[in-house]
This record gives sequence, C-alpha cells and structure tokens, in this order.
Amino acid sequence: MAHMASSLTVGFDLDMTLIDSRPGIHATYTALAERTGTYIDADLAVTRLGPPLAEELVNWFPAEQVPAVADLYREMYPAIAIAATPALPGAREAIAAVREAGGRAVVVTAKYEPNAKLHLAHLGMEPDAVVGNLWAEQKAQALREYEAGVYVGDHAGDVRAARAAGTLSVTVATGPYDADQLRALGADVVLADLTGFPAWLTGYLDAPRA
Repeated sequence: MAHMASSLTVGFDLDMTLIDSRPGIHATYTALAERTGTYIDADLAVTRLGPPLAEELVNWFPAEQVPAVADLYREMYPAIAIAATPALPGAREAIAAVREAGGRAVVVTAKYEPNAKLHLAHLGMEPDAVVGNLWAEQKAQALREYEAGVYVGDHAGDVRAARAAGTLSVTVATGPYDADQLRALGADVVLADLTGFPAWLTGYLDAPRA
C-alpha cells in the first residue's frame, strides 16, 4: 500500500511521549492525598503512567470510591498540573514535521480529553485532533477513524494500539520502557526521543513501497 504524504496521518500518545507529565501528576496526587486524607505514593504512581487513571487509583482507594475520586482528581488537575508540565524534547518539532509533510497529527491518549487539550494549548502544540479516554487496543478505534498510518507512543499499550489498528508502531524511550524493552514488545521503530522523529519521518516518506 502506498503512503502518499498528502494522506499521511500520524497519531501521537500524550503522557511521556509529547509531554513529561510526571511533575504535574505527582503534584495532583499529592494534593489529592491531602484532600482525601488517603495515603498515595506519588513517586511510585508516576513511574507507571499510561494506563487509565482508575487503574492507579484502585491501588489506594476502595474500588467503590474510585469513580468519585477520579472525578475529584480530574477537577483538581487543571489548576495544579497544567503549568507544571513541560513538553518533551522534540515534541513540537515532531508535530510540525508531520504538518510540513502535508500530513495530519492526531493525539490519541488515555488522559481525560479536556485536560489533554489544556496541556496542548498551554504548550502551544496544535494537533489536528485530540481524542482522549482511550487506552491500549481502544486507541485503535480513533487511529482507524483518522486513517493513521503511524502511531507514536512510549508504552506497551501504545504498541498494542498500533498493532490493533494495523498501523506502524513508532516508540520513544522517554517513558517507562527503555529501547531494548520497546523492541522486545514488538515496536517497529524505536527512537531515543522525539528529537529523532523528523529525520525518521523524512526517511519513511522517501522509502519506496511495494
């Protein structure tokens, strides 16, 4: 199948792919622990970002409390986490490279969609679309809908998303997995971080395809 630049769509994960969300999430968990009077090991929680919020909260709260606590977390998050969260190296340039190639950049994330949009706006990143609240294989729905040919992420769940959508899995070793682990998970492409993405994209678009 030929990939023409004009029909190029690249999906990007958000947390630990485009943004270093650890400081903001750490601060939000710390505030949540104070607000609820419940112990949360924020240092531990930020080492396992990627899965949906509820999967982390169930480690600290009784299951029946998790939906209400998740709502509280999402409500507290904008005031605490947005300003504390930087872009990862090369993130803006990666989105720009897709645009310059005539393509569309779509952010597909497990994060609560309104908060994902706040992060991107704060950092001056303007993807063509943002789809939140999807994790692992669920992300394939959005990737197929936008006809993405590439999905860029940092997590095992992102490799699974790409596989389920039939897209090329490009990974960055800026999250919980190093390059060797990402290869072992079956990623098609492993980059140290997004600073290498524009050059990779140029080569990908220039390569002849059967």
